[in-house]
Amino acid sequence: MLRAAIVGLGWWGQNLVNSVRDSDAIRFTTAHTRTPDTVGAFCADAGLTWVGSLDRILQDPGIDAVVFATPHRQHIEQVVRTAHAGKHVFVEKPFSLSVADATQAIAAAEQAGIVLAVGFNRRFHPSMGLLRTAVADGRFGTLVTISAEQTARHGLGLTADSWRAQPDESPAGAMTAIGVHLVDGMIDLFGPIRQVYAQVARRAAPHSDDTTDILLRFENGASGHIVCSTAATPHYRMAIYGTDAFAEVLGHPMDTFRLMPASGAPVVTETPGFSMLRAELEAFAASIAAKQPFPTPLTQILHGVAVFEAVLRSVASGEPAVVGGG
Repeated sequence: MLRAAIVGLGWWGQNLVNSVRDSDAIRFTTAHTRTPDTVGAFCADAGLTWVGSLDRILQDPGIDAVVFATPHRQHIEQVVRTAHAGKHVFVEKPFSLSVADATQAIAAAEQAGIVLAVGFNRRFHPSMGLLRTAVADGRFGTLVTISAEQTARHGLGLTADSWRAQPDESPAGAMTAIGVHLVDGMIDLFGPIRQVYAQVARRAAPHSDDTTDILLRFENGASGHIVCSTAATPHYRMAIYGTDAFAEVLGHPMDTFRLMPASGAPVVTETPGFSMLRAELEAFAASIAAKQPFPTPLTQILHGVAVFEAVLRSVASGEPAVVGGG
């Protein structure tokens, strides 16, 4: 049983804790948050011991790993400190807002010999596994294009002082909240991205840009399109178009996988009720037990940060931006 601490007990941190309350692989024992007065009841109900600092967690020999659900700009310093303490790290997305910082954190983890995991939970859904397998098996023929849509409404409720509404924490509209998930899924399925062309708008959220559109070109020559919003009715779709087939993962919980070959009968698979958060945290525990890297390669995580930087450059310039370019 992996003994873990949670740092950051906002709504998402609480979701992570709740997802593994009855797990045989990982158990949260300790918590730290900036606002202890707001989480006392939750900690008591979840059996968490609240402590006053990250240092207390890092000095506790009874804690094997630390899970961070904290503001984006805090991630790298927290990962480096935790790695130096010899504890394994799970950090929520986005991993970093810059390639330089991401490289520093990965180097610290590799030097310490700890498992470093980033919370792109949608990779673990069985529907995404079916889509990945169809690509690997050549079911699509030539990959032509990939389209991804993810929307939510939480941007409408952000207050002016919320950290998620600050442009230095959440630049490029819906990218940090949602878009990085879609970029990660596309890297997983289609490989490295060569160029992006991005636009940002504020359609309905009162205190932050809320909608981002991106055109992409992949190293394999295929094209892609992303639309993400924190102000639109919740929806999710990841779709691949090839010369021999079309397939999509559909619905915010990703329950539906649909494959339509150019000839032959469609295949529809439903996977209701699957917990992506439980799956990713138990995969984290399994990686530590097996002394193996987390299933999501850090090379792909780093490439995703490079894509994020290119999106920022494209938004600023109004022009396409090469991934990895200055």
